[in-house]
Amino acid sequence: MTASAPASPGAAPLRLGLLGSPNSGKTTLFNALTGLRARVGNYPGVTVERREGRAQLGPTSVDVIDLPGTYSLAPVSPDEEVVLQVLHGEVPGVARPDALVLVADACTLDRSLLLVAQALRLDLPALLVVTMMDELEARGGRLDTERMSQALGIPVVGVVGHRGIGMAEVKRLLRQPHNWDRPPLPPPESSSDRAGWADSVLSVARSQRPGSHQATEALDRVVLHPVAGTVLFAAVMILFFQLIFTAATPAMDWIDGAIGSLAGAVRGALPAGFLTDLLADGVIAGVGSVVIFLPQIVLLFTVLHFLEDAGYMARAAFVVDRAMGRVGLEGRAFVSLLSSYACAVPGIMATRTVPSPTHRLVTILVSPLMTCSARLPVYALLIAAFVPSTTVAGFLGLQGLVLLGLYLLGTLAALAAAAVLSRTVGRGRGLPFYLELPPYRVPPLRLVVSQVWGAASAFLKRAGSIILVTSIVLWFLLHFPKPDLPPDLPPQDAARIELEHSFAGRLGHALEPAIAPLGFDWKIGVGLVASLAAREVIVATLAQIYAAQDEGLSLREALQRDVDPRTGEKVFDAPTVAALLVFFVFALQCMSTLAVIRRETASWRWPAFAFGYLLVLAWGASFLTHRIVHAVT
Repeated sequence: MTASAPASPGAAPLRLGLLGSPNSGKTTLFNALTGLRARVGNYPGVTVERREGRAQLGPTSVDVIDLPGTYSLAPVSPDEEVVLQVLHGEVPGVARPDALVLVADACTLDRSLLLVAQALRLDLPALLVVTMMDELEARGGRLDTERMSQALGIPVVGVVGHRGIGMAEVKRLLRQPHNWDRPPLPPPESSSDRAGWADSVLSVARSQRPGSHQATEALDRVVLHPVAGTVLFAAVMILFFQLIFTAATPAMDWIDGAIGSLAGAVRGALPAGFLTDLLADGVIAGVGSVVIFLPQIVLLFTVLHFLEDAGYMARAAFVVDRAMGRVGLEGRAFVSLLSSYACAVPGIMATRTVPSPTHRLVTILVSPLMTCSARLPVYALLIAAFVPSTTVAGFLGLQGLVLLGLYLLGTLAALAAAAVLSRTVGRGRGLPFYLELPPYRVPPLRLVVSQVWGAASAFLKRAGSIILVTSIVLWFLLHFPKPDLPPDLPPQDAARIELEHSFAGRLGHALEPAIAPLGFDWKIGVGLVASLAAREVIVATLAQIYAAQDEGLSLREALQRDVDPRTGEKVFDAPTVAALLVFFVFALQCMSTLAVIRRETASWRWPAFAFGYLLVLAWGASFLTHRIVHAVT
């Protein structure tokens, strides 16, 4: 094959496609090349994510396309199908790559070379980047990249991505892909012949096959054991949720005090009036009441990312594959559901790896039941305010156990819903589930910090956008119109009457007949409506409602002391708190989730169905919870 001509001066930047299997180190290489200059979107006409970034290689700029991870160019899922289409230049508006950067794990070359063989038949300049060279050496393996380059007929570079080893040579080669060597003959086309071709390449280049990862094998004997693995998982989850209310508390208290001081400073620096009330009660009290939970969000994502990067999540998917099959799904669906613990939006987008369209639809419809991070501020507020900080069995915190119970309830509800939906709207035949179990690794601190920082930044961005705008709108709805009141009315009574006659108060009272059976009053009703924008907005709403009453209490204290003036009973009693927690387990209160369901299914039918069936479940479960707790207390 002849080398392609160099690009003429002034031509568009070269386009390099990164091709490799999942867990091969492709994303690490992409990040090392592009840094923070990545663009994320969807391929035209398909709901498969595309990531592109500009890499500045000295005086040369190249556009790097991070193709979805795939084990083969014989596609079985939407994301694998789009890989093949991009490589053949069949996606409208997306140019075919000028060259390929093939990424392969040094410890799994026997399998990775099968994909390399398919890629080399595409008649594109190709560079093979072999990752995890340090792990190969640690396991006693030996690979001669120069001899592998001669055997393949293309340049080969060994790298350790997270440490930057080998990256200088990769960047040097990427400047001039038109000068790369090309195979004199393409690899064989049939599967059996490709396997023989891969063996012949490795017989030349590999002087020592890597041994088994002894630490991984020892851990897997426990982690993958049906009994011991389940016990270990339960212990890890119990410990994690205990930490939610212990490790994060000092930082939360500090943020709470800082926000209170800021509100006080605003009131002290500005004259009393409309603007001061808006800033102190609308912006600071509204947004601040959610920002308080940032330490718990950081802790949540730290644990989730650590477990994923360490290799545990892949094993969790493997272990539950059989259980998922009993509810009509498969292991790939479980990976998507795990992503929904952080946020349902990326969890739903992750269903693109599910080959079966019907299984994918069912996974999308049950993903909102997984307990996302937006529920955590609601759970943490109510649990901290109404669940005693006592211990069970002398060492387990009751608050952490209640939080764990809510997460388990959401997960079990998702599996139960999947069992029903897979036998009704989602009937279909599944495909075999293949999943590579990577060796256990200690994730680089820099990687974990960057991932957690991204999650925390997204949380703060929501606080500074959706929650800020909603808080300002709610402030106006809670303060207007102003009713005519007797001048001698006590301030607390005046504040209560003004709230009840405001636009928000009228809406809440209109909803009361529908939510009264759940033990909810009009204030909770306003919060439920506001939380349709984002679940955590109910915290900001309640903060504003109780700030408007001007009782000088923290939100937690205000909830604990609030009394219904008509009955003289506490608004937030045990049955009501339990019912409200359960309502948030089931209800789909997130416009972003509805929007992404619409985009992924290309129809408003399914987001409407998801919102409706989950609302019915939320109301019914809350009603039963209120009745049961009322009967036993």
